Amino acid sequence: MSIERPILPEAPVGLAQLDERSRDIFRRIVDSYLTTGEPLGSRNVSRLLSVSLSPASVRNVMADLEALGLIYAPHTSAGRLPTQFGLRFFVDAMLEIGDLRPEDRSAIERQVRATSASRTVEDVLTDASALLSGLSRGAGVVVATKQDPAIKHMEFVPLEPQRALAVLVGEDGSVENRIVPLPQGLPASALTEAANFLNARMRGRTLGEARSAVEEAVASAKQELDELSADVVAAGLASWAGASADHPRQLIVRGQANLLEDLKALEDLERIRLLLDDLEAKQDVIELLGRAETADGVRIFIGSENKLFSLSGSSMIAAPFRDGDQKIVGVLGVIGPTRLNYARIVPMVDYTAKVVGRLLKQG
Repeated sequence: MSIERPILPEAPVGLAQLDERSRDIFRRIVDSYLTTGEPLGSRNVSRLLSVSLSPASVRNVMADLEALGLIYAPHTSAGRLPTQFGLRFFVDAMLEIGDLRPEDRSAIERQVRATSASRTVEDVLTDASALLSGLSRGAGVVVATKQDPAIKHMEFVPLEPQRALAVLVGEDGSVENRIVPLPQGLPASALTEAANFLNARMRGRTLGEARSAVEEAVASAKQELDELSADVVAAGLASWAGASADHPRQLIVRGQANLLEDLKALEDLERIRLLLDDLEAKQDVIELLGRAETADGVRIFIGSENKLFSLSGSSMIAAPFRDGDQKIVGVLGVIGPTRLNYARIVPMVDYTAKVVGRLLKQG
């Protein structure tokens, strides 16, 4: 497993000279924050250290760490918390990634690899998102190129005199609906005629493959279709215009409710409200996840390093997954507060991406 580790921006020279005592104290402060979200004071730090060190000596080291921009005091006379820069330094220089727990591996394999006759690629990705949410207690997110399955069946269901529901069923079990306009005075038989015409030419093909063939057939099959039925065929095709050619990205988010758990103060509630607003801005989330596609492994985004989380101060851990041709086709990950359990979630995201990739290769 590899982690994409960006170079620390404007890193003070003193970071490279941190001695073991300073690193140990800094690690204790970060570990406490990731576990409890609370600041850690010098007296408690001195009790946690493996070597005997007075609270006064600890305070001196904490002052040096604060001068380097690694920690700060949220209130006067309070303990210390890591800054965003400190978290980035910890993740890039000090984070120790362990093996995934056997029970987590089993849960990932069981849920992602669950099979059923009607299970689509989107079902797999939705399950992966829900799984990551459950294991991390954050929000699980997946962004992937929208699939263009072979078509099994298409039909038109009348809704109103001048509107119908176009239903497209894929051979993978997927179903998509579109509202299409109908010509005035259209007889009910014209909907059946248009559906039969389309099914004869689209079945077994993707939308991209079928569209041009159907358009050519409409132009040369005037004797098979009356004008009103031809209009319905054209409307049905137009309703899916660009659906395969542009390969839109689909975003799947599960577990937003997890973000409301373990709130410690009103400012936490406001931060989570901002994060939920961020997740509603789907295009921004898609763009951020897209940045992880170029990574060699897991990518970690912390707080205002990206504009999406500049207000909510959240973090995202993401990894790309590949199809059978080794082409990156999507990214999955976890979004949550900056005090995510990075050591546990990083291998979890990495392993899930690998399982999803293996499953796509088999498909």
